[in-house]
Amino acid sequence: MFTPDLLANRHILITGGGTGLGQSMGRLFMELGANLTICGRREEILRATAADHEAATGKSCQAIACDIRDHQAVAAMIEAAEARQPLDTLINNAAGNILARSETLSPRALDAVIDIVQKGSLNATLDLGKRWIERQQNGTVLSIVTPYAWTGSAYVLPSAIAKAGVLAMTQSLAVEWGKYGIRMNAIAPGPFPTQGAWDRLLPNPAVAQDFEQRSPMGRPGRHEELTNLAAFLISDMAPYINGDCITIDGGDWLKGAGQFTSVGDALNADDWAKMRPRKGNK
Repeated sequence: MFTPDLLANRHILITGGGTGLGQSMGRLFMELGANLTICGRREEILRATAADHEAATGKSCQAIACDIRDHQAVAAMIEAAEARQPLDTLINNAAGNILARSETLSPRALDAVIDIVQKGSLNATLDLGKRWIERQQNGTVLSIVTPYAWTGSAYVLPSAIAKAGVLAMTQSLAVEWGKYGIRMNAIAPGPFPTQGAWDRLLPNPAVAQDFEQRSPMGRPGRHEELTNLAAFLISDMAPYINGDCITIDGGDWLKGAGQFTSVGDALNADDWAKMRPRKGNK
């Protein structure tokens, strides 16, 4: 239903844009005419994704390695991205998660998730927002959260805390920055399979199958279903949607709050042991 020029002349930055949902969103945005910059910590993966996007769309995709936990690195990354063209849209997509019993979490494990999800989203949003306000430029921020941002969830405590913070940022700045023409919205996806997340969080095939099929619709989400929603929300077709969070989970959270509760309950002692970080690893 989208015209090929829906996002023409837009310049969109996606954090965590090299893999998973960030990769899928970036491809659609470019197909709809946008100029794209993707960032993440792994430069090799970013460059491979950018090359794939360019081959598929015939447009240019800029890849910039950046640790979004570092506000100075974020400022430098945005400066480099805007040397090409001023940014007008930010997708806060970079994330990390750990499936663990909360009493076993180390301070480093907490930092690893909270600093990427919550602090990283703040770093990118505040830096870019300040630039938009100074330039008197309209802007759009779309953050990827989760349905357990408002319910909490057992076994993913750092993610629940961090995603709740990103949702609070979205709602707070929607009110504060609306007068500047800056829109803030969020999407809360249910189970959308991505290789990295599924390998880390769902090591037991039987548990993974139950996780994917437990929604009232009996299946996980398809990437194109989420990317279509994202494209609509950042486009000029949704100019009056501000401060909202749209759930896309097939009714999953209504069926049972806390996405990972059943996953954690189903794991045995051996499963938990296999998932514990090895010495020297984060």
